[in-house]
Amino acid sequence: IGHDVGHNSISHNRKKDLFWGTLLGNALMGISLGWWKRSHNTHHVTCNSVEHDPDIQHLPMLCVSSKLFGKFWSTYHEKFFITDAVARFFVSYQHLLFYPIMGVARFNLYAQSWLLLLSKRGSEIEYRKMEILSLSIFFAWYIAMLSFLPTWLEVAAFVLISHASSGLLHVQICISHFAMPTYHGHAYNDDTDDWFKVQLETSMNVECSESMDWFHGGLQFQIEHHLFPRLPRHNLRIAHEMVKVLCEKHNLHYHSPDFHQANVELLACLKKTALEARMLKKGDAGFYTSPIWEGLNAQG
Repeated sequence: IGHDVGHNSISHNRKKDLFWGTLLGNALMGISLGWWKRSHNTHHVTCNSVEHDPDIQHLPMLCVSSKLFGKFWSTYHEKFFITDAVARFFVSYQHLLFYPIMGVARFNLYAQSWLLLLSKRGSEIEYRKMEILSLSIFFAWYIAMLSFLPTWLEVAAFVLISHASSGLLHVQICISHFAMPTYHGHAYNDDTDDWFKVQLETSMNVECSESMDWFHGGLQFQIEHHLFPRLPRHNLRIAHEMVKVLCEKHNLHYHSPDFHQANVELLACLKKTALEARMLKKGDAGFYTSPIWEGLNAQG
């Protein structure tokens, strides 16, 4: 529901969805809708761009492609990402660490929400004061609920297990793009990388029966969602059939494995990058680089 309201696909009235999503969504889930929209809208426009898509910029913990090795400037985070010794270590074992990381990933979203709202960039958020109030309400009721548990051990167990359960959502999100091609710079330059083709090449669907639609929350139709971001989830399966027919007509690849195979492909992608990370050598600039990075920067 949070994803739907963030895309204005519930009422299709931006102000209404934003207001109620900020007031209720933040208070119930603890994540800033303003932060989410800022990050997620950028992701939609620049899907899988090394320099521009924040959804694949997860160093030092994760790296989906060797194209992110070395040093690059993130236009979203407004800082350089560098493959230092810490990043090289974690990325080298990321295929083993992926699911444990997903189990605690929600804590990072809490932190990112507050970091934005309390920063200078937070002034851009439309309902900043309401965001801060509603997030405070979330932590107030959550901590109050934890206070009823008799021991600290049970508190820790509940917090970890509940957040690990939400990790399933993070896995669903990651399989949508992590194993798909990445690129440098901007897309939409000519007919070879127009909007339709870029969304097809950088997004993966998850094939499932209609009975599983509720459990996936519409996120299994990632291709259709990226093509039509404001389309309500109950119409995504209809769009799915139409897009498949169009792809067959024009001989365009439409990637839609089942949930198990999607995870297999994701882990294979992470393992491939992990093995490449182990081969990195420290350059004169003080960070680890690959032949690809050196070639792009005319080195070697």
